[in-house]
Amino acid sequence: MTGNGDPQTFRLLYVPGVTPGKWVRTWNERMREVPLVLEQSPPAAAADALRKLRADAGLLRLPADRDELSVIPLYTETTVVVVPKDHLVAAADEVTIADLADDVVLHPLDDTLPWEAPPGRPAFQRPETTEDAVELVAAGIGLLVVPQSLARLHHRRDLTYRPVTDAPQSGVGLAWREDTTTDDVDDFVGIVRGRTANSTRGQRQQAEPAKAAKAERGRAAGAGGGVAAKGRGQGTAGRRGAGGSRAGGRSGGARRGGQSGGRGGGGRGRR
Repeated sequence: MTGNGDPQTFRLLYVPGVTPGKWVRTWNERMREVPLVLEQSPPAAAADALRKLRADAGLLRLPADRDELSVIPLYTETTVVVVPKDHLVAAADEVTIADLADDVVLHPLDDTLPWEAPPGRPAFQRPETTEDAVELVAAGIGLLVVPQSLARLHHRRDLTYRPVTDAPQSGVGLAWREDTTTDDVDDFVGIVRGRTANSTRGQRQQAEPAKAAKAERGRAAGAGGGVAAKGRGQGTAGRRGAGGSRAGGRSGGARRGGQSGGRGGGGRGRR
């Protein structure tokens, strides 16, 4: 459920480079009655969007502003440098920040790495986005240091990337507003953590019909017991009536016997 008043969907925010596909597939298999809606957000705006309940949960870049949010770190990415294929760096298996000291290193405005000081020589102007920076790398303007998933996202045939072993790293975490921890959020947390269907909402959903069926059986048993008791009562009354009739018959017979005896006695007396 989301802040938009629609209780039938689960809205999941994610930032570029994060690939929630496997979790979404699992959700769709287990939670068919609650459609999952994906929404992409710029990294800098994602945490604020969750605080404003524009989504139920989100996959964010870490570190992030955690004010009012519950955050579960999921994984940390390798940091890489994106370079033209004919650059000297492309000949190495991995590099350090010092290896980039003589190169122009682009620092886009949406950079997600927690730099104390960006490496290399600064560009004349900072690109607006990581995508713009990749285009500038392809044009030979400079190099770009990013999380590996962003290098893959903006892959070009004329570019490659290499790990930067001592660069800061970017993590990915699952976050939601801490005062809105719903069953759906709990279920998505379970999916992300690899829990089975039996340990998530499926268990709760199976329990409800079981409770209803048990209650129905109880009501049916109670109604059946009442009918049986009524039948037994009627049977008892019938037997009592029949017994009374038999007793009455015996009494009547006795009376008739007595009358006959009296008549017999009178006859003997007259004789």
